[in-house]
Amino acid sequence: MMVVLPSLALTLLCLLQAGAEVPVQPGFNAEKFAGTWHVAAAASNCSVFLKMKDGMKSSITTINFTPEGDLAMKLVWPLPDRCQKFELLFQRSGQAGHYVGTSAQETRDLRVMETDYSHYAIVHELKQSGQDPHTALQLLSGFKELILTVGLTEDMMAVLPKSGECQEGVGWH
Repeated sequence: MMVVLPSLALTLLCLLQAGAEVPVQPGFNAEKFAGTWHVAAAASNCSVFLKMKDGMKSSITTINFTPEGDLAMKLVWPLPDRCQKFELLFQRSGQAGHYVGTSAQETRDLRVMETDYSHYAIVHELKQSGQDPHTALQLLSGFKELILTVGLTEDMMAVLPKSGECQEGVGWH
């Protein structure tokens, strides 16, 4: 299943580039989606993201829902010199799994495209600030919760940053 998810995410990104309508998880259940997720992969055309992507590490996203049904998201991104924290609030739209966030500087359109509510989620975000819209696609993982189901504990887990070492053809003996 882990091999299928990245290829699914890439396929979805290609569809988005082709101008296809962004789908939303049919029958989306906010209560089941709430919780802690880990960003396993991300793709974006944002120039800031493109400059930073090679040094990025997995981040943690906590998702909760307000009594009104709005999505409250807290993100913690590890940077070389500190942890960057963001808190975002998205109002629910007319469609379950589709949320919109607005501020004086920007508008964000967030859609939960696909999820099984415990192992993975694919989230699409369109951010409009100024003239250039930015598209992002994230593959979220519930891996931390999954390890408990196979008899392992949280202290046995290591979150591994991308290293660039041991690439095929480089240093192979």
